[in-house]
Amino acid sequence: MMPSQQSENASRLLVLDDDPDIGQTVRNMTENLGYQCRVTIRPNDFFDALDDWRPTHILLDLVMPEMDGMEVIRHLADRHCDATLIISSGLGNRVVDAASRAASQHQLTMAGVLNKPFSIRDLRRLLGQRPTASPLPRTAAGPLPDITPAMLADAIHNNQIGLAYQPKVRCADATTTVGFEALARWQHPQWGSIPPDRFILLAEREGLIEALTRKVLLQACATLARLRQARGPAADHWSMAVNLSARCLTQFDMADKLVTLCQLHGLEPRHLTLELTETAAMEDGVLALDLLTRLRMKGFQLAIDDFGVGYSSMVQLARLPFSELKLDKTFVAAAGHSREARTIIRSAVDLGHQLDLKVIGEGVENHEALAFLHEAGCDFVQGYYIARPMPREAIGGWLEDREGRC
Repeated sequence: MMPSQQSENASRLLVLDDDPDIGQTVRNMTENLGYQCRVTIRPNDFFDALDDWRPTHILLDLVMPEMDGMEVIRHLADRHCDATLIISSGLGNRVVDAASRAASQHQLTMAGVLNKPFSIRDLRRLLGQRPTASPLPRTAAGPLPDITPAMLADAIHNNQIGLAYQPKVRCADATTTVGFEALARWQHPQWGSIPPDRFILLAEREGLIEALTRKVLLQACATLARLRQARGPAADHWSMAVNLSARCLTQFDMADKLVTLCQLHGLEPRHLTLELTETAAMEDGVLALDLLTRLRMKGFQLAIDDFGVGYSSMVQLARLPFSELKLDKTFVAAAGHSREARTIIRSAVDLGHQLDLKVIGEGVENHEALAFLHEAGCDFVQGYYIARPMPREAIGGWLEDREGRC
């Protein structure tokens, strides 16, 4: 193998830590694990190596004299860094966990955190495991253009926006399918895949979200109807979850329109779950309460999404007639190393059950997270460890594969 090929294919760890002794220790550890390792103590050298060497992994100390770890994280996000990040520090767990959550919310790929002093076993575990968050998808066609309202309106009209479906399973056995979540995907004929964060907010701002939501609901209901027809009685309890924007909570007759849509596809309202963030439910509190109550009266399921990240989640949970509670995935991702995250999850599960809600853990990336959610009493789960979002055509094969392994 040529040296350039070896460098390209090898796992490369870039370290930023102002303590040279720690850097040398990490170098010795990782070279024994087969990694190439570079150690930097100054931010300028670190960013030069980031550009020139293209590391696959980064080990970042939070407390440094010239530029603290949070500043580095922001710079990494601005550069769209796709290396897997490990945060290390001698600070307390709450600070380190907060830094980890911040990195994930900046769409950086996180493997986890290491509290100093750490062992080679701790480092090996994080270097070898699947990351708990993924960066935003990129297209092969290069940088995306500025998305205009006209481009989005054209995409909606010409059916460029399709759906991917992520399965939900029963937490107790991780094999019993209970439904799917429909996720909007824009496949542009020139620019390839355009991530949802580039067009959902634009659709809301430009008055296109209702048209987009209608397209999503039509596709989602049609897919669930086909699945129920193909799978027979086993699929009778399945539901399809669709995200609902606050801008859609403006028409009092929305419940009647959704009933008609379900009837068109031979579905009952119970087969459709509408997911709302608490922010959506707050936009017009009185109208939202009226409409959501009507939806529940007609049999639709309602889920409060990303529970735990908003200041008024508890208020909304008490005020609105939700039937499901979805734990925010940042807590699920941190459950393996964060006592605070585990405590919040246990409390949320208990609260949900006390209010007769089903509790869903999303963002399950590994067996440890699944095992903890099971222990905590979570009802349903979804995430990459169960299955990645897939096109409609792939669902049948996924179901048959799981049934063959059960």
